[in-house]
Amino acid sequence: MEGKEEDVRLGANKFRERQPIGTAAQVQDKDYQEPPPAPFFEPSELSSWSFYRAGIAEFIATFLFLYVTV
Repeated sequence: MEGKEEDVRLGANKFRERQPIGTAAQVQDKDYQEPPPAPFFEPSELSSWSFYRAGIAEFIATFLFLYVTV
């Protein structure tokens, strides 16, 4: 039984360096520039036909998906 405990202790201490997790893991020296954040909604979209066409297409696709599934 001691052999197994020794293996566990050895495995726990095998990698001593700590790796950051989450937002701390993000590298600060990037080789590219991130674009500025885009607005979520622009009022000028309401006057375009493509906006309504996309909404109609989404409605029909969702309706057909649910109709076929159920």
